[in-house]
Amino acid sequence: MGKLFIVIISISLYSCSAQYHLNKAIKKGYKCEETSDTIRIMSVDSVPIIINDTIVWEKFITTKDTIVQFKTQYVPKTRIQLKREYKLKIKTIYKDRIVEKAQAKAEGKKNRPKGNLNLLFVGVGIGLLLSYLWKFAKQSLI
Repeated sequence: MGKLFIVIISISLYSCSAQYHLNKAIKKGYKCEETSDTIRIMSVDSVPIIINDTIVWEKFITTKDTIVQFKTQYVPKTRIQLKREYKLKIKTIYKDRIVEKAQAKAEGKKNRPKGNLNLLFVGVGIGLLLSYLWKFAKQSLI
């Protein structure tokens, strides 16, 4: 019985409190902000009052305030979550680059000006004619 009591006391003395864990989370980037908003509800009430044998309706405007509280929490991401997001971002950039290259290649093939073969044959013919004239001129000079 005495040993059990000592174990319980030692666990209660050395265990971490909620404040300790909250402070540790705040150091790592945890933020909890409370924002509140007030909503006013106006209502018109009327009550019958008898004055000199006549009924008169008296109007009362009442307002009720309602406070709505919102707790916005920012919990920092772990290293593994940040690493996964970074890898996903890199993969999407890489895939987009590949798609852009493929599109540019396809557009380049479509818009490439086709060479005029007639112009090529005319150029080769003029070159052969000039070489023949060069040889003829060279033989006539000798």
